[in-house]
Amino acid sequence: MSGYTTDRQHLSWVQRFLQWRETHITDKQFTLLLSFFVGLFAAVAAFVLHWMIDEIGILLTASFDNTSFNWLYLVYPVVGIYLTSLFVRYVVKDNISHGITRILYAISRKQSRLRSHNCWSSVIASAITIGFGGSVGAEAPIVLTGSAIGSNLGKLFKMDNRTLMLLVGCGASAAIAGIFKAPIAGLVFTLEVLMIDLTMASLLPILVSSVTAVLFSYVFNGSDSLFTFTNANTWELERIPAYILLGVFGGLISLYFIRMMTACENIFSRLGDNHYAKLLLGGVVLSTLIFLFPSLYGEGYSSINILLNGKTEADWNTILNNSLFYGSGHLLVLYIALVLLTKVFATSATNGGGGCGGTFAPSLFIGAFGGFLFARVWNIEQIGVYIPEGNFAMLGMAAVMAGVMHAPLTGIFLIAELTGGYQLFIPLMVVSIFAYLTIIIFEPHSIYGMRLAREGNLITHHTDRAVLTLMSLKSIIDHTFTSVHPDMKLGALVHALSRSRSNQLPVLDDAGTFLGEVDITKIRHIVFRTELYSHFTVRQLMADPAAILGVNDPMEEVMKVFERTHAPMLPVLDSENHLIGYISRTHMYATYRQLVADLSAE
Repeated sequence: MSGYTTDRQHLSWVQRFLQWRETHITDKQFTLLLSFFVGLFAAVAAFVLHWMIDEIGILLTASFDNTSFNWLYLVYPVVGIYLTSLFVRYVVKDNISHGITRILYAISRKQSRLRSHNCWSSVIASAITIGFGGSVGAEAPIVLTGSAIGSNLGKLFKMDNRTLMLLVGCGASAAIAGIFKAPIAGLVFTLEVLMIDLTMASLLPILVSSVTAVLFSYVFNGSDSLFTFTNANTWELERIPAYILLGVFGGLISLYFIRMMTACENIFSRLGDNHYAKLLLGGVVLSTLIFLFPSLYGEGYSSINILLNGKTEADWNTILNNSLFYGSGHLLVLYIALVLLTKVFATSATNGGGGCGGTFAPSLFIGAFGGFLFARVWNIEQIGVYIPEGNFAMLGMAAVMAGVMHAPLTGIFLIAELTGGYQLFIPLMVVSIFAYLTIIIFEPHSIYGMRLAREGNLITHHTDRAVLTLMSLKSIIDHTFTSVHPDMKLGALVHALSRSRSNQLPVLDDAGTFLGEVDITKIRHIVFRTELYSHFTVRQLMADPAAILGVNDPMEEVMKVFERTHAPMLPVLDSENHLIGYISRTHMYATYRQLVADLSAE
């Protein structure tokens, strides 16, 4: 009883605040206020997650001997993904993997509504996974967390669907900006990856969230950044061919990453709900790879910093610490190449085995390793002018990010802001553009959007397609219909017609199977002839509809069917041929026009 009273008090407080807000604060002002809090809470979530990861990592690995391999690398990752799987299965009780893909799906199919547990569940799950060595990133879970914070704040204060979409974008941009202290990258990420159009109405809230998250990240973490980079060499015109080739190489690495990630996910999906089989397969693959290549442990940011800031062979050889390769500096190139190739398997094994993490950090990781490998081989073979390995490790990060995410602007601005490498802005643009141009030859969609694109659930910047993606077929189905039996006499049919609100009466058998329909406009010549009421049955008068729609048909296909048939109404059937309801052409176009108006409003 007390819980019921508390709920009523809470609801009344919200209602009182909403009433006050409507008279004192405009919608635009309130959206800006919410965007500020979204940025604040996203920064807090990012700080908490990285603090948890660091503390778990220090606790587990502080006593490791850098000059030798460590057997505990075979144990920690398995424990981590097992604990994560238990947390997700028994506490969260929902699928929280593929964070950014879930955001895209929520935008296109769930009116930008994310579940409340997404505000915290991904933080805990990914902290356990990565802290124990899972070879994934914390960025996608934080992006999901930030977006969920925006979505749930919007729902709490009864914001409309368009504002909810904007707040989801604010949360995503704040997460990226807060993690990397890169506000412009957060803004561009929302534009390129989440496909939220940058209008004057959306620009300011997203900027407010991004800047707020960055400022609070400085408060929490000081001026330290995830990566340090000192540009010792200005870019030279003679290196442009190397930049172009690195961009193409980064695009091919991106293709390898996407294709292998998809193949590995398919292997784990074949195991179905057999959690222990997934844990066994994922644990064996992950722990073995980390034992052989300790650089794969966790996010791998320490290894990236070694590649970015190394000046001598002794500096770069520290990346071999804790491994079987320790002291074998002549095998550095082989080690780098093997880590580059196996990172995708380690990431897939982590998530497939029951862990929680994203592909954002892995794309940065393989980009840095790919860029360093490219520069090292170039210099060893003396192909042309000398190119600095540290600079090319940084450029490789931008190239692979641009390719994997299909987001060249995000790659450019994130790496420039993250490393302070603004002096290499032109090379960043060259490698990112050529990586993107290479990957789109083979993959038209990013690693986040490819699953949704196959299902027709990916929103794009194409206005018509975006509106059709946002439209829900189920929301425009009219479930109120008057059905008739095939053996019904004409007299009973006329009585049924008098109760119907439409010209079409579906004909269903005893099992509810759809057989056809009776169109009143086609039987007018006999419905008023009472002497025929006992001579005709519905079976004799029914006909096939102009077309039949499936309950899972994409709206773009539904539109094409209506344009082809010119039908005023069409039936929607489920997989068992049972009638769900009818879609009216008039209602569908009215909904479409309203969504266009909402999407285009400033």
